[in-house]
Amino acid sequence: MDKDLEKKIRIHQLYDLYGKLLTEKQKTAFEYYYLDDYSLSEIADILHVSRNAIHEQITTVTTYLEDYELKLELLGKQEKQAKLIEKYKKNPEKNAILMAFIQELEMME
Repeated sequence: MDKDLEKKIRIHQLYDLYGKLLTEKQKTAFEYYYLDDYSLSEIADILHVSRNAIHEQITTVTTYLEDYELKLELLGKQEKQAKLIEKYKKNPEKNAILMAFIQELEMME
């Protein structure tokens, strides 16, 4: 997969997890840029600020989202859980494996 696309997907996932921790102003800039795909100039016009202010806001928000993940690791835990679920779904010995799966999930908490 393209690196830019991977980065964008990650940022979206982090926003889904941590977006409520952002201010309304931060959410607005982020959503215009990442969800609505507006350019920095378009967002600046809409919000009546400079293009540079929007760029700084977007950079700040993505830094905050990455910092939240670094501290809380919610996305990392979700990804580990998804891998475990896939691993055990593919195994035909579901009853014995289910207990091992539950134990591994409990260890992640």
